[in-house]
Amino acid sequence: MAAEDQPDPDAPAGGADVSAKLFGTWEIGEIEYADPSTERYITVSPVAHTAGRHASKQFKKSEISIVERFINRLMQTEENTGKKQQSLNYVRDAFEIINERTEDNPIQVLVTAVENAAPREETVRLKYGGISVPKAVDVAPQRRVDQALKFLTEGVYNASFKTTTDVEEAIASQLIGAANYDVQTYAVSQKEEKERVAAAAR
Repeated sequence: MAAEDQPDPDAPAGGADVSAKLFGTWEIGEIEYADPSTERYITVSPVAHTAGRHASKQFKKSEISIVERFINRLMQTEENTGKKQQSLNYVRDAFEIINERTEDNPIQVLVTAVENAAPREETVRLKYGGISVPKAVDVAPQRRVDQALKFLTEGVYNASFKTTTDVEEAIASQLIGAANYDVQTYAVSQKEEKERVAAAAR
């Protein structure tokens, strides 16, 4: 294969067109990754709704944009099940708030928040002669991203459900807090708690 025919190793995952913009506003070509272990599982693309294209394919979820995965996670509550357009609008508005507060690309803020909220260790229970013993184990990179999205969306739900806080404000606050590694943020506190329990079970 000629050198000019070889794929660019620095091209974004999923073959995304870097000239296109998410929501017609946010650039996707300049995203930086601080954690090499999760980089291949955090895909950034200008598409926020793939209509379940990868739903029946095992592990294909990592090829979906991290923004869409975050939106899908927001729907996983009794009140919001299936409300994709509503969740998408919440995230679009939250990105505007994030940009106003930080002057950063909100996609970069989301990526950094996911990296900061991803636990590196957790515990499993092993049985020895009928006795359950907790054991610390490393977390697979794909599961780290899954757990980070879970913590972030749980934080949004807790901050906005049955409170006066708007969902958009809650999303912006949780993402900015996690991106800044604020331990008061739900996602970061959950990650720290998981790693603390794992450290005690080594």
